[in-house]
Amino acid sequence: MTLEATLWALWLSAFTSATLWIGTSEAAFWAAYRAFPEHAVLIFWVAVSGNTLGSVVSWAMGRFLPERFLIHKINPKALNYLKKWGAWSLFWAWVPMVGDMLPIAAGWLRLNAWACTLMLLLGKSFRYGILWAGLDKFLI
Repeated sequence: MTLEATLWALWLSAFTSATLWIGTSEAAFWAAYRAFPEHAVLIFWVAVSGNTLGSVVSWAMGRFLPERFLIHKINPKALNYLKKWGAWSLFWAWVPMVGDMLPIAAGWLRLNAWACTLMLLLGKSFRYGILWAGLDKFLI
């Protein structure tokens, strides 16, 4: 697979992993890094951008979809956490299962889009940074 095709596949995997769809971005990140280690920085930013944008789409779903579609899908614990900590909570949106509902709930609560996007970007950068460091140290 070419570098360009690998990056598109990684971006799509990272994007879907940040939504309620099931994704495998860690495996895609590892495969891309393994195939093209000389492009590690590019691979990192492609994964971060796809995963962040996927969470921004989830935020927008929470913000713009009618309440009847969301009210039974938003976890009360996520709502309480967001009410207490606000956009800062979205740093943890990268945590599997736990973080999936945070962007949707943040949109539903009408939290500031820019603050949410910044915290999502920081959290996703942390996630893939840890993954990159682990791959560098243990697998490659």
